[in-house]
Amino acid sequence: MLTKAEVGQFEDEGFLIFPGLIHGEKLERYTSLFLDLVARGRIVELGTPHWSFEFGEGGEQTPGFLHKIQGVAAVEPKILDIAREPEIVERVAVLLGRDLDVFGTKFFPKLPDGGTSVRWHQDNYYFGTNTDRILSCAIYYEDTDAGNGCLRVAPGSHRSQDIAEHRRIDGGFGMETDVADEDAVDVCVPAGTVVFFSANLLHGTHDNTSDRSRFSTAWHYLPGDVALDRFPRDSGGDRHPMLRP
Repeated sequence: MLTKAEVGQFEDEGFLIFPGLIHGEKLERYTSLFLDLVARGRIVELGTPHWSFEFGEGGEQTPGFLHKIQGVAAVEPKILDIAREPEIVERVAVLLGRDLDVFGTKFFPKLPDGGTSVRWHQDNYYFGTNTDRILSCAIYYEDTDAGNGCLRVAPGSHRSQDIAEHRRIDGGFGMETDVADEDAVDVCVPAGTVVFFSANLLHGTHDNTSDRSRFSTAWHYLPGDVALDRFPRDSGGDRHPMLRP
């Protein structure tokens, strides 16, 4: 499912792009799940587990302005159907083997006029490791560009396996680090595109300054024998079996 050239590109640049891999009826069906989640987000109370909302000018979360659903597979288990799509997991298996789990499921709606997701960071910073055996996967259910908040990557930044210093985002969610503009590449893609990237790769996104949304999911594949304190196997948490040998 991956060519030698694609494997070489991943090893060199740290990411792979599969434009329109999810399409047609599947794309419509999955997008409808996210429309339902956004509608639920308009009435979910602040402080509800898994749900977070964009910060307003006063530094408080804004009810109804959905930022992220962390652990989205617990909120909507059908999300795991996407993570198990053969077109995706068979490609992952080329890079990681066939004993696969997925963990850290997230939905970012990137709503119009101010929706955010992440700043520059490395996923492995959050996981407390620099292993090269974690593969992050982002899927875009709508056309993406700089205006509505596309992904940005720093090609090759994974190769050293060094984890950069990160600092807490002031007035926002999570952590961030610094990447020079000349090292950044925008990943503008059509709806249905799947992007793989190393969990050591520096990546971030633009904020959404447009009148369009930018629905995406993100999660992480890893071999079943890789232990993570925050995501232990067979714990009933946000780690789920995908493939078995």
